[in-house]
Amino acid sequence: MKTEDELWSLLREADHMPYGSGQIALVEQIVQHADAGGFDELRFAARMQATTAYVHGGETAKSFVTFSWCRAEYDAHPDRFDRHAESLLLWQFKYMVSGLLKFPEVPLGRTRDVLDDMERRFRAGGHSLQAVYSYRHAVAAHVGDPAVDEWYEKWCATPRDDNSDCVGCDPTSKVYHLVSAGDDEAAVALAQPVLAGHLTCAEQPQSILTSLLLPYLRTGRLSEAADAHRRAYRSLRGNLADLQRIGEHVVFCARTGNETRGLEIVERHLSWLDKAPHPQADMWFSAAAALLLGRLGADVLVGDTPAPELAERLAARARALSTRFDARNGTANIGRLIEARLQAEPIVEHLPLSAVARTLKAAVAVPAPPPARPLPSDPVELLDRAEELFDEYRFTEARAAWQRFDELHPEPPFALAVRRVEGRGRMAGVDHEPEQAEAAFREAAAGHRTLGDELAALVAEARAILAPDAEERQEEVLAQLTAVTERIVAIGDADARAEARLRLEYPLLALDRLGDALAAVDAALAEEPIRPALRAELAGRRARCLLVLERFEEAAAAAVDCREQYGRLGDPPPVALAALIHGHALANLERFDAAVEAFDAALGAAVERDPRLSALVGRARARLAAGRPAEAVDDLVEAIADHVAHGEDGPAAVLRFDLAGAYDQAGQLLDAAEAAESAIDVLDRIGAQDHADRTRYLLSRIYRELDEPDQALALLETLAGNLDGFDNLQSRGQMLQEAAQLLYRADRDAQAAERFAAAAAAFEAAGVVQAELYNRRMRALALRWAGSIDDSLAALAEADALVESLALTVDKSEAWLVWHRAMLDCDAARVHLGAGQGDEALTRITGAAGRLRDIGAFGDALEADLLHAELLMRSGDPAPAEPLLRSVLGTAPTGSQAGQNAAWMLAEALEAMDRPAEAAEIRQLHLEQ
Repeated sequence: MKTEDELWSLLREADHMPYGSGQIALVEQIVQHADAGGFDELRFAARMQATTAYVHGGETAKSFVTFSWCRAEYDAHPDRFDRHAESLLLWQFKYMVSGLLKFPEVPLGRTRDVLDDMERRFRAGGHSLQAVYSYRHAVAAHVGDPAVDEWYEKWCATPRDDNSDCVGCDPTSKVYHLVSAGDDEAAVALAQPVLAGHLTCAEQPQSILTSLLLPYLRTGRLSEAADAHRRAYRSLRGNLADLQRIGEHVVFCARTGNETRGLEIVERHLSWLDKAPHPQADMWFSAAAALLLGRLGADVLVGDTPAPELAERLAARARALSTRFDARNGTANIGRLIEARLQAEPIVEHLPLSAVARTLKAAVAVPAPPPARPLPSDPVELLDRAEELFDEYRFTEARAAWQRFDELHPEPPFALAVRRVEGRGRMAGVDHEPEQAEAAFREAAAGHRTLGDELAALVAEARAILAPDAEERQEEVLAQLTAVTERIVAIGDADARAEARLRLEYPLLALDRLGDALAAVDAALAEEPIRPALRAELAGRRARCLLVLERFEEAAAAAVDCREQYGRLGDPPPVALAALIHGHALANLERFDAAVEAFDAALGAAVERDPRLSALVGRARARLAAGRPAEAVDDLVEAIADHVAHGEDGPAAVLRFDLAGAYDQAGQLLDAAEAAESAIDVLDRIGAQDHADRTRYLLSRIYRELDEPDQALALLETLAGNLDGFDNLQSRGQMLQEAAQLLYRADRDAQAAERFAAAAAAFEAAGVVQAELYNRRMRALALRWAGSIDDSLAALAEADALVESLALTVDKSEAWLVWHRAMLDCDAARVHLGAGQGDEALTRITGAAGRLRDIGAFGDALEADLLHAELLMRSGDPAPAEPLLRSVLGTAPTGSQAGQNAAWMLAEALEAMDRPAEAAEIRQLHLEQ
C-alpha cells in the first residue's frame, strides 16, 4: 500500500504524462489507492485528473462518472475545497456538455440540464457567460436549431474570462460556425491572429489548423492548406481522442487528389473504430473513410477487402449512427451533414503535399543530348564511325550509326559482317543482355579467324570472356582473360596492348584487389597508346582506382587530367563520370565548394540517368557539408522524385534520411520530420534495419527540437529494443539514457528512474564505467524527486559503492574520477535533503566545489557552491553561507543564472541576519543586471 505522499507524487507525475491509456491507467490506480486509504482530498483531486484524462485520452464515457462524483462531493462539502477546485469543476462542465452530445443514447434533455446547471453556477460565481453561450451554440449547431446564429452573436459579444476556452480553441469553434455559414474569408481572417500568437493548449494549433482545411481550399490558399494538413495531422495521429478530427484530414485527402496519402491514414486508424472515443467520432471518421475509399478501384485492398466494398460498409455504419443521433435530437440535421460528407466532390485535382510531390508533378528535367553528327554512307566509314562513337561512350549515336549501316548495307561483305556482329555484341552489353553479347563476340572471333586476323579474334574473345554476369566466377574470368591478354600483348600494337591490360581491371576490382587493378591501369598507360579517347579513358580509370583506394589527392589530380583530355574530344559522356570522381575526391578532401563545382560539371554533361542521380546526391552532400542545407534540399528532392517516379522506394527512402538531415539543418523541422517518417515506413518494409534505426535516431532528435518529447521517447524506446545484441550494449545504454533524460526533464521522475537503471545496467555490461556511474547517480536523483525516499537512498548507496570500487583501480587524481565523485556528492546532498537528513547533506556537499575547481570545472563548482549555501541556510545558520554566495557573485559571469541565484540567496541570508539595507542593495544590483 502506497503512502499518501507517494500517491500525490504519482498524481503530479500523471499530470505531466501524455494523454492516453498510460496516463489513464496510472490515474485509475491512484483513485483506487486513495479510496482504500480514505484520503479525501486526494480522492477528489485524482478523480478531477481522471475526468481530464478520459476526455483527452479517448475514453469519454468514463468521464461522466468521475465528474458526477466530484460535483456531488463538492456540493456536499464545499468547505473542503479552494478556488482552484471550483475553477476546475466549472471548466469541466464544458467537457460534460460537449461529451454528452456525442452519445446518441444520452437524452438531449440531460445535456440541457447540465448546461443549465453550468449557467446557474457561472451566474452565482459572478463569472462571464461567454463560455455558456459558446456551449449553447454548440448544442444548437448539433441539432440544427435556427437559434444557432443568435447564440453565436451572444458568444462573440460577451467578454472572455478564465472560464472561456483558450485563445486557440475558442476561435476554432467560431471558424467551424463561419465555415458552415459559407463565410470562408471571415473564417480565415479570424484564425490568422491566433496562428500568429503563442498557443500552449494541448489541442492547438492542430485543432484550428484542421478547421481551416476547407476554407483554405475553397479560397484558393492551396499552399496554406497543404501546410495545415501536414502540421496538424502529425500532432493528431497519436491520440485516439482525435479520431473525429483525423477524419477531416481523410476528407481533405479525398478532395485534393491525395487518395494514396488518405488511404495510408485510413489504414493507420481504421482499427480505432473498435475503441472509438464516442459514437460521434465513429460516425464522422466512418463517413470520411467511406468517401476516400469510394474513390479507389476494386484492385485496391484494405486488408482483404476491396476498397469500394469497405466504403459501402463504412457509409452504412455512418448513416446508421446518424439515424440514431437524429432520432435522439428530433431533427434530420446530422443525417444531412453525413450525407454531404459522403457525397463531397473534389475541390482540387491534385494538391502536392511535399517538395518531392511537387517535383514529381513538374517532372525531372534531364538535359537533352547534343545533336548527332551527320553519318557517312560508305560502309567502312560508317562502321568506323559507329566504333569510334561507342569508344567515346556515345551509345545512342553509335546505335544509330549501326542501324544506319543495316539499312544501307543489309548484305555486306563478310569482313564487314564480322565487324557488324561484334558491334551487336557491344550494344548487347550496354543493353544488359550478357548471353546475347557473349554469343555475338564468339561468332565475331570465329569470323576474324576465318579472315586470318588473329589479333581481332583475340580482342573479341576477351570481350566474350567479360560479357557474362560472372560474379561467382571472377577468379576463372581473371585467369582466362590473363591468358588472352598475354597473347594480345605479344602481337598487338600500343593501343591493343593498352586495351588488353585495361580489361584486367574489371575482374580485379570485382575481386577487391584494388592495388592490382591500379597496377593494371598503370601498365596500360605505360604502353603509351595513341588513340586520344583511350588515353582519356585510362586517366579516368586511374582516377577511379585511386578514389576507391582513398588516395584522394592523386584521384583528384587524375580526374582533372581526364576531364581535360575529354574536353579536347568535345566532352563525350564519360566526362560526366570524370567530373563525378573529381567531385567525390574533393569532398573527401573536405574541399566542399570545389566539389560542388565538379558535381555541377557532372550534371551539365550527364545524359544518362545513373550519373545524373549520382551527381545530384554528391552535390547535395557536399552542399550540406559546406553549410548550404537549403541548396542540398533542392538536389535531394529532385533525386528522390526521380527514384519515386521509377518505382524505386528503397533508394528513395535512403535519400530521405539525407533530406531529413538537410531540412533539419535548414531549420525546416516539420519537413525534416515528414521526410524521416516516410523513410522509416519504407526502410522497415524492405528490412533495411540499420538505415531504419539511423533514421529513427535522427527523427528522435528532430522531435525533441519540435518539442514533441513523447514521440521522441517512443523512438528511443524502439531503438533500445532493437539494439539487443551484446555488440550493441553501449548504443542500447545511450538510447535508454537519452530516454531517461527526456522523462527527467518532463518531471516524469519515476519513469526516468527506471530508464536510468536500465541504461546503467547496459553500460555496466558493456564495460563503460563512466556512463554507468552517471546513470546510477541520476537514478538516485530521479527517485528523490519522485518521492521514493528509501529507493533513492538505496540507489545512492549503489552509486557510492561503484565510485569506491573505481578508487581501488584508478588513480584518484584522474580528472574524470574527481569530477564524477564531486558531482555524486552534490546529488547525494540533494538526496539526503529529500530524506530529511540535513547533516548528511552538508557533509556530502562540503569540499565538492573546491575539487571541481581543481580540475577546471568552474561552472559546476559555482552550482556546488550555491547548493552548499542553500543547505547552510536551511540548517538555520545563514552566516556561513554569506562568504560562499559573495564568492559566487564575484566569479559568476554578469547576468548569468548562477549570479542571479546567488544574489537572491544572499539577499535572503542578509535579511535572516537582520541586515535589510544590505539585502536591498544586493537586490537593486540584481535588478540592474
